[in-house]
Amino acid sequence: MKAIQFSHYGDPDVLQIQEVADPIPAPDEVLIEVKATTVNRLDLFQRNGSRPVEKLPFTPGLEAAGVVLQDSNNFKAGDHVLTTRASQARGGGGYASKLAVPARDLARIPANVSFEQAVAAGLTASTAWGSLFDLGNLQKGERVLIWAGSSGVGSIGIQLAKQAGAWVATTASSEERVDALKQLGADLVINHRQQSVGKVLQETGGANLVIELVSSSLQESLQAAAPGGRIILIGNLGGKEATVDTQAWRLKRVSVLGGGQLHTSVANEEKFLQLIAEKAITPLVARTLPIEQAAEAHRLLDAGELQGKIVLRYV
Repeated sequence: MKAIQFSHYGDPDVLQIQEVADPIPAPDEVLIEVKATTVNRLDLFQRNGSRPVEKLPFTPGLEAAGVVLQDSNNFKAGDHVLTTRASQARGGGGYASKLAVPARDLARIPANVSFEQAVAAGLTASTAWGSLFDLGNLQKGERVLIWAGSSGVGSIGIQLAKQAGAWVATTASSEERVDALKQLGADLVINHRQQSVGKVLQETGGANLVIELVSSSLQESLQAAAPGGRIILIGNLGGKEATVDTQAWRLKRVSVLGGGQLHTSVANEEKFLQLIAEKAITPLVARTLPIEQAAEAHRLLDAGELQGKIVLRYV
């Protein structure tokens, strides 16, 4: 089979297409032909060596959508499936053309959802669902602040929160992105380069739940939270450190919970795939490229100018 790998750390050009042995599935695994994967920030960090991998050569890719190749574990040949745990599959990560995936890690893709849509939702929707509902316990009528609305997790999180009947605020870095996020359904979009997010939320009633994707903005999240609010810390797009006012934190009785490497269950992943099928939510796809252009995809993501996911296709 084919796989995009790197054998040493470096710039995007270290990504090369290689011929490697097909994975042989264990009894509890299902062999799939990968049709689409995505590029995530972790892929870039692994490739450049800032997050070293255990062994080289290495096949990146956190998620994959594809077709079941042979009947196994209640899956039939031809079934369309998604895994948000491709990095743990036999055969490599999602940049491989075939994977042997534990059956428990496969979600079924509805007939009218494309591989590109499924994988673009994939891990970002799994993380958003887990942070909003599994950890955040978001309820109908509550107010939620989702940082970095243009990110993959942010954009799908806005839509999931609105589906759940929440009032949603989010942040953006430009007026162009403000308009785009309002179209996704956000009730309030704050340009964080022009306004204090914490102050604006505080003046409008505060947020019962904050999905914190930036980390360095934790003090603003504490200010934005309503008394007794919850903050779910799931990303550090702005860095690993933050300075906070512990007195205000204590007096407001705000809970801060680290989300870890967050996935929701496969059953919930099938629920958001069904929402895509019903056109209730729409994953944002910024670009779709052939897998052979993985290096270019890494450059595009690193530039930080796209809104939505970059999808890589196996033809």
